[in-house]
Amino acid sequence: MKPLRIATRGSKLALWQAEHVAGLLRPLVEPRPVELVVVTTTGDRVQDRSLNVIGGQGAFTKEIQQALLDGRADLAVHSLKDLPTQPVPGLLLAATPPRAAVHDAFVSDKYARFEDLPEGAALGTGSVRRRAQLLHRRPDLRLFDLRGNVDTRLRKMTEGDLDGIVLAVAGLERLGLTARIAEILPEEWMLPAVGQGALGLECRADDAETRAALERINHAETFQAVTAERAFLRALGGGCLVPIAGLGRIEDGILQLQGMVCSPDGSRRIAAVVSGPVSEAQAVGERLAERLLRLGAGEVLEIAAE
Repeated sequence: MKPLRIATRGSKLALWQAEHVAGLLRPLVEPRPVELVVVTTTGDRVQDRSLNVIGGQGAFTKEIQQALLDGRADLAVHSLKDLPTQPVPGLLLAATPPRAAVHDAFVSDKYARFEDLPEGAALGTGSVRRRAQLLHRRPDLRLFDLRGNVDTRLRKMTEGDLDGIVLAVAGLERLGLTARIAEILPEEWMLPAVGQGALGLECRADDAETRAALERINHAETFQAVTAERAFLRALGGGCLVPIAGLGRIEDGILQLQGMVCSPDGSRRIAAVVSGPVSEAQAVGERLAERLLRLGAGEVLEIAAE
């Protein structure tokens, strides 16, 4: 019997995420076996340069998507924050399992809280979004580009004598590293990336059997929330190379969406919140983008793209 093949990156976190999805799918497709297909991406191969230098958008997804198009795999498990919002012809974002923690964590061997950092403290992060918001909060900080998987970043923090680093809470929890979290940073000033904490399950649009299996493990609220977030990001024309953040939440059938655009140096931060029916998730995202543009986000985005 032909196995159901899941394409994934080979990092410890990516493998955890793929195995998690495999565990959800196995009871639904048995006796059909479920296998992992490990794919090395550009972002995995090139770790000595920042994402904006190596192309950023799609650095962790293009090769995996090609494996789907080539027929080497039937579905892909992505960290949704890494998946570009522009669809690839022939592929479909079919499902999102329940979302994990959305926030960012301050990790430090020296300080218990972010606010305890002394003036001029050295922090590591590979995210332009985190960098911009950190500088908006604390313009005195010295920030250093940090690439690599979670274990590598933790090691670099120690070896590089950094005062701390900022990582996603979800990744630390999935790897059993919650003890390394000094403080969960509040979304009031550190808004997460679009799709943060969510897994994106992608397959070929014409593969009805795989689509049907994925729909059975889809979490509707997560899917609707990230649909709004991704529509917001797409309408702004931004990606992981621009300091944009967004977070959707659903309560009593109403979707509330927060969004933020920040200049790379943190000097300008524009934020807004909109809400609307869950059934209009994409329109809610587009409306938030329009509001931020009216508030001057376009000028900030132009500066960030230079």
